[in-house]
Amino acid sequence: MKKSHKIIYWIATVWLSLGMLSTGIVQIIKLEEETEMMGRLGYPLYFLTIIGVWKILGVVAILLPKLPLFKEWAYAGFFFVMSGAIISHLAIGDPASGLFGPILLVILTIVSWYFRPVSRKPNFSNKQ
Repeated sequence: MKKSHKIIYWIATVWLSLGMLSTGIVQIIKLEEETEMMGRLGYPLYFLTIIGVWKILGVVAILLPKLPLFKEWAYAGFFFVMSGAIISHLAIGDPASGLFGPILLVILTIVSWYFRPVSRKPNFSNKQ
């Protein structure tokens, strides 16, 4: 792996992890701003707990060595939840400024996934 790819991977992964961890904690503790936003979006408040817990577990999966299949699921989950957030905000006509966070986290998810080292990728070959 090229040194530049490794640097890109770790920068994107650290920022992604910080973003997901911080928003996950905010969602679990049900910060007032988060509960108001979920109400505006039309989602039940228990979604905050579900999404928050899964974000934190995803961060753990991505940062721990090994567990490549769990990493794939975490990346997919991050992509789905953040692209869903973008679509939800667009659906209710939120201003573009409110899309910055979710768009940034989708980009970081893609960059981290793309530049991940071979040791963090699942091996689906049947070779023994």
